[in-house]
Amino acid sequence: MKEIFDRRYPVTSFFLLVTALVFLLMLVTTGGNFYRADTLFRFGAMYGPVIRLFPEQIWRLFSAIFVHIGWEHFIVNVLSLYYLGRQVEEIFGSKKFCFIYLLSGMMGNLFVFEFSPKSLAAGASTSLYGLFAAIIILRYTTRNPYIQQLGQSYLTLFVVNIIGSVLIPGISLAGHIGGAVGGAFLAVIFPVRGERRMYSASQRLGAVVLFVGLAVLLLYKGMGLKFV
Repeated sequence: MKEIFDRRYPVTSFFLLVTALVFLLMLVTTGGNFYRADTLFRFGAMYGPVIRLFPEQIWRLFSAIFVHIGWEHFIVNVLSLYYLGRQVEEIFGSKKFCFIYLLSGMMGNLFVFEFSPKSLAAGASTSLYGLFAAIIILRYTTRNPYIQQLGQSYLTLFVVNIIGSVLIPGISLAGHIGGAVGGAFLAVIFPVRGERRMYSASQRLGAVVLFVGLAVLLLYKGMGLKFV
């Protein structure tokens, strides 16, 4: 228990706690029927048609990160967050890791919103793919041999998982790619501990503009709006 809620990794521990509590509430209140669409929706799953009708439910872009569809989905993502989250939090620091995790998840769900508009989507994998991508991007710019080795390992794992997303039915490829795109931009935006000069100020600003621009574009198109 002490290892799971490690004060050295407060944000990872917090996200693990929230994810576990949401799953526990789903389990207790539904008697294990967490596969049902109405249960997933009630607990905050991503569902594009509702956001288009009720834009105030845009919070689902974030809440869906903490909702999981069954035991296997929950266990795989929690274990991934436990190991991957601690590594990324150590590299970026707690505050920046928090933003990377949440904003990668948001970008992944925006991709679902636009490219899988009628899908009911949930899970931390949008955020986790963002973490993968962030470390992979750093591999090509950092001088830190630990991050370089980690990035190479994650690159292999990323490719294998993307292939799995294509071949296995029911997995949101759009969400995974979107999360990875978000994480790649965020790796440039947020400086790594001890390597603030890895990217120039203009490069970071450019990444901010591209990230925000892409997010606004996907939201605009997902809402069914058209440019005049």
